[in-house]
Amino acid sequence: MRTVGCLIFDGVRAFDYAVIGEVWANRAIRPGQPLFDLRVCGPEGARVRLGGGLERLPDHALGALTDCDLVVVPGVEDPEARHTPEVLGALRAVAAAGVPIASLCAGAFVLAEAGLLDGREATTHWALAPELARRFPAVTVRPEVLFTGGDGLWTSAGVAAGIDLCLHLVRTAHGQRAAATIARAMVTAPFRAGGQNQFLPSPVPDAAVGDDPLARLRAEVLASLDTPWTVRRMAAAALMSERTFARRFTATTGTTPMRWLLDQRVLTAQRLLEETDLPVDTVATHCGFASAVSLRPVFVDRVGVAPREYRRAFRGREEG
Repeated sequence: MRTVGCLIFDGVRAFDYAVIGEVWANRAIRPGQPLFDLRVCGPEGARVRLGGGLERLPDHALGALTDCDLVVVPGVEDPEARHTPEVLGALRAVAAAGVPIASLCAGAFVLAEAGLLDGREATTHWALAPELARRFPAVTVRPEVLFTGGDGLWTSAGVAAGIDLCLHLVRTAHGQRAAATIARAMVTAPFRAGGQNQFLPSPVPDAAVGDDPLARLRAEVLASLDTPWTVRRMAAAALMSERTFARRFTATTGTTPMRWLLDQRVLTAQRLLEETDLPVDTVATHCGFASAVSLRPVFVDRVGVAPREYRRAFRGREEG
């Protein structure tokens, strides 16, 4: 995935357009970061009015989208707006050509209007989810997740969740190191799972690690993933009862302690498979699994391929 198309048209949210640029626009190359070709595509010869009074003249016409490896649709300012046959037809042509498509926030309304989400699961900003479900009953709306999709079509929730989906797509195509490099440049979290809750019961605390027992605990776990961590053990390290620990952990991260732990172990396994020649059994034990056999089903569930296949595929992508 090297050539990425950003579809713009009147009413696109400037923030989402900027996110796409931050993730995929060419910049000074850092170790582990691929060189992308971001193509901003829109109605030919027309200046596009973005949200906030900004304007942008597309670099390419809509027809260029079918030549991309991925097409990303920013969110729109007005989810109730109807879109031109030209824009909807371009999206249908992209889907027919087999080019993967991802939408950010209310961009899901545009995909749904084009008929691309019929019979599929999709998400959008939690406040817009009821309207998406009402207008497009053929779509299964999941208002609780950060992003969802697969088989060439992705949707994300609002604002920061769009960043999460973009980084997920980079990670899937180019590996954990590439996604982490871009996330570091953006000063954002390198990984939040798509199934993580959009709307947390309480805000994530803005505290230094030394001031927050849960942040200290997460740092301790990440530094010793080979330890046989359990909820009981983590709760004891955080000086909390198991029930209080599990409730507070889920409220502040949007996921359960054990799911977070498995996600971190798989992410570390991805990094080691990409960056080292360690045997898979060694990678597994370093990440807290008993062996490559116990790592395999968890890795396949989250990444889609087995660890050895992932290493071969990643090395092939590097050579390409």
